[in-house]
This record gives sequence, structure tokens and C-alpha cells, in this order.
Amino acid sequence: MQKPSATQSNAGFVHLHVHSAYSLLKGSIKIQKLGELAKADRQPALALTDTDNMFGALEFSDKLSGSGIQPIVGCALSVDFGDQEAPRHPGHALKLPRLVLLAAREDGYRNLMRLTSQAFLDTPSDQPPHVKLAALEAARDGLIVLSSGPGGPLDLALIAGQADLAAARCARLAALFGDRLYIELQRHGRPEEKQVEPGLLDLAYVNGIALVATNEPFYGRREDFEAHDALICIAEGRVVAESDRRQLSAEHFFKSRAEMTALFADLPEALAATVEIAERCSFRPKTRKPILPRFTVGAGANTADAESDEAAELRRQAEEGLSNRLKVHGLSQGASEEDYRARLAFEIDVITRMNYAGYFLIVADFIQWAKAEGIPVGPGRGSGAGSLVAYALTITDLDPIQFGLLFDSNLLPRLRFSVLLDEPPLRSHNEVVHIHCRYLAAQKLGRILS
Repeated sequence: MQKPSATQSNAGFVHLHVHSAYSLLKGSIKIQKLGELAKADRQPALALTDTDNMFGALEFSDKLSGSGIQPIVGCALSVDFGDQEAPRHPGHALKLPRLVLLAAREDGYRNLMRLTSQAFLDTPSDQPPHVKLAALEAARDGLIVLSSGPGGPLDLALIAGQADLAAARCARLAALFGDRLYIELQRHGRPEEKQVEPGLLDLAYVNGIALVATNEPFYGRREDFEAHDALICIAEGRVVAESDRRQLSAEHFFKSRAEMTALFADLPEALAATVEIAERCSFRPKTRKPILPRFTVGAGANTADAESDEAAELRRQAEEGLSNRLKVHGLSQGASEEDYRARLAFEIDVITRMNYAGYFLIVADFIQWAKAEGIPVGPGRGSGAGSLVAYALTITDLDPIQFGLLFDSNLLPRLRFSVLLDEPPLRSHNEVVHIHCRYLAAQKLGRILS
């Protein structure tokens, strides 16, 4: 039995499978441009589903909501169903299907963050980022799932002539997600889409699973096709003249509602489902000011005056740390220990007056732990590199007096410490960016994507 859907007579259309430039080396539409395209077409909602990452989630949520458009945060994530044999030849990666996961509620958004992190952190270095189906099962609450078109588990099985495998995968997904599963149809004029559509319709009608029509744009306008094709060539080290390479069609642009309505005029229920899904999604991440925890100094600490406690602890650690630095590395040429102590006292007073004592202590705690665990940490950069307090706390390894670096209190409101955390071997440019983004999120501490 087909589950209820939105009113078909005035279905409209909502984009639910959109790639931005954060689909690294695959998409080319900037978040700002996505908002402009949606607003120009008076689209009420839009979903962002970048490949294997959520790098643009917060920017997308802020900019789209600011334009009066409902942002739906999602991800096109690779999933290992465990029903395929590994390739016999070394160096040949298993082609894993992708599912489109949309955050319908806050718990879905948190599960989506958990899954995308697992895809990078729990995947062996010789495999593309992905999650096991069991991980998806454990984090399925609050998520709406689309079967993801030609790269999805149903389409890939049907393209390979494995109708039984497609049916088995469909049954497993339906058991996990129930009425939160939609079978996705795409019409970009590609042969494989036409080949599998009858099989997808059969799976939907036989199992009572709703159909949903999608357009999968990777670039903004139809005339951008050739430029985007060149981007794909650059990403893969190929040339445009080669035919045996990955290519999209000239239809993978951001289509208007009218174009999609005409394209799926024979399946109004698939159009109506896009509106229904948008109505089922009621959460978006919002920015918050940093929320820094108080740096406690033991069970007997005086919590009634936390700022004073932090200031005292900062002074203690900085003075002890400077003594250790001078003992190991000595004084800078032409400088005395009194010069160091005076500079340290001045910086501590400024940092304390501006209520940054806790921040320095927290960052130092991160860096000291990393070094103790054998994690490579860079020497330090940014406005924090000119601080003797940062040097004393081992946040940086640059003696600012030796190198004539200035401590500028005007930079404290924009203070940043950047280090390099190496986890060799890095698997891809995508993973490098993912690790960097995760570190920036940890670095800011209180910027919670919720």
C-alpha cells in the first residue's frame, strides 16, 4: 500500500539531492550561489547533500534561512551492505553504493555528524570513506533516507542485472527506516537511469515504498557544463578529449521547479513526495557564541570565583613553564631572566583582564596532551605565536623574545592557535580537509553545531 503523500494536484518540487563546492572536486556551486538560485525560483526549501561530508552544513543553514528558505541538512554517504565480494586484484577498490541521508530532527542531525565522522575515522587507509550498514542501523533515528539514484544500492544492483540483490537491499532498508525510506528517481538523460527505472517502480509499488523525484545538480546553470567537465578532468588527471573517464550530463545543473514538474509530469506522486519530505524536516543547525568550560584546578577549588581561580592557575603554570623553558633552552642573546619575567607578568595581566585565562589553559591542555601521546604538533602560528605565555605553556615552540615577536593585546579577541596534527598516511584531499575542519571545530571548542 502506497503511504500517504502531499497533495498531488499542487505538488510543486523541492530539491533534495544537491551538491555544493564542498563535494570536493565533484561539485562547483558555492553555498551563496545555491541560495541565490533557490531564491530566484521562489523555492521554499532546499537540501544540501554533499558527498561523504558535512563541511558546508552550518554555512548552508545560516545563509539559506537568512534568505527565507528552509535549509535541510543531509549527506550522500557511502554504505557497505556487506553483500559484495571484495575485488580479487590488489589496488581495485570495491564500488560502494551511496545513500542520501537527511536530518529530519535534531537527533538525526547528531546521528549524521556521528556517521560522517565514522566514515573517515573508522575506514582503513586503503579504502574510500564509508560506514557499515550496522553503523547506519545504530544511528538511524531522526533520519530520512533516499535511495540515491544511479550511485545508490538499488540502482547499482539493477544495472548489474541483480534484481534479487536490489530486492534484498530494499527489504533491509525498509526494515530499518519504514516510512522514512524513499525510492529515488532521476532523469538526467543517462542510459542507466532509463534502464533501472522500471525496476525501481516495481520495487516501490510492490513494497509500498514512496517514490521521490530528484535532480542531482553539481553545477549551477546548463551553460556551466563544459567548465564543470574540465573540473572533473583536473580532479582525475585526465583530459577532456578522453572518453573513458567520469562524466556527467548536461542535465546535472540546478533545475527550476517548472523544469522538474515538466520532467516528472507522469509521476506526480514523486514530485509530491519532495514537498512531503521537506515538511517532515523540522531542524536546522544554528551558530552559537563560544561556550568555554571553566578550567577547574582540583576538587577543592573555589568555584565561587572561577575567574580568579583560572587567573591564578594560569600564572602558576606559566611561571613554572617559563622556568622549564629557560632551563632547557636558555636565554635569548642580549636578554636577561628579568626581561622574560617582566614580559610574562605583563602578558598574564593583559590576558587576565580580558578574561582569556581559561582559554589559554584549555588550549594548553589540548596541546600538552597531544605531545604526551606522541601526536605531532606544529610549532605554532597566528596571533598566538607572539605570546610568551603560549611559549611557556608549550602551546607554541617559538621563543618570542629570541625572534623579536610582539604580543598584541588587540589580537586577543581574534586569537587563534593553529597546529598540524598528522595522521599518516592521509587517504585523500577530502580527508585532509575533513581532519582540518574537525580540528578547527575542536579548536573553537564552544562552537556547537546544534
